[in-house]
Amino acid sequence: MKTTLKLMIIFFATLLISCGGKEEKKKETFSYKKKTTTEKTTTKTPEKVKASDKVVLDNKGVGPIKNIDLGAEIDKKMATQGSEIFKKMCTACHRPDKKFIGPAPAGILDRRAPEWVMNMILNPEVMVKEDPLAKELLIEFNGAPMANQGLSEEDARAVLEYFRTLK
Repeated sequence: MKTTLKLMIIFFATLLISCGGKEEKKKETFSYKKKTTTEKTTTKTPEKVKASDKVVLDNKGVGPIKNIDLGAEIDKKMATQGSEIFKKMCTACHRPDKKFIGPAPAGILDRRAPEWVMNMILNPEVMVKEDPLAKELLIEFNGAPMANQGLSEEDARAVLEYFRTLK
């Protein structure tokens, strides 16, 4: 009985395998005919400047800071306080001198107005919605929006003073 069952299973398996349809496979041929051109065209596309490299000093951004006066000398005490705040609140996404999740703040005041930087720190949600440069930065940094850390104006000013020490 067991032998008969095994033989029947083998017979049906062989039958299924052998009746698997014998389609003739057509060989597809590929030909590539190169078109000859008589005229060379050279169009130079202008290189697009990344938002993080753009220099925009006349945009003050959207937020509570309308005007800020930076002294000629860096306030060392305020810069130290700003460094501590930056290390505590910002290093998850920013590195002082290289791009990370967000842009590097080194040299930021050579590319942005201090009011823009302060408004970005204090008001990132509105800046990303309404400021064209902040929108471009959002796109450049893969849609990673800057988190609002809830800093006071004094803390943001200290961070700005710390940014002045980064070159």
